[in-house]
Amino acid sequence: MDYYDAMFESIDVTLPRNHKQRINVEQHCLARDVVNIIACEGADRVERHELLGKWRSRFGIAGFTPYPLSPLVNSTIKTLLRNYSDKYRLEERDGALYILVG
Repeated sequence: MDYYDAMFESIDVTLPRNHKQRINVEQHCLARDVVNIIACEGADRVERHELLGKWRSRFGIAGFTPYPLSPLVNSTIKTLLRNYSDKYRLEERDGALYILVG
């Protein structure tokens, strides 16, 4: 649920609550996923978010090794994010890239 909390917070700082595009995203994308996670099990459940540690472990087992993003990539992502909205910031922590509100 932390993932969806972050998604709704991100939308909240970007679009007003009565904005048509926001309502469309909330109803057709996020609501369906949230209902799937809360109310569905077994074959009916299609959304299964996992923690970063599990993904790291899976990638390691598959033979991948972590590689830090280059300063150019970080700078490009920061520029794109700033052009989208000034309400987000980028943080690289523990080998993962986080987009934070605020």
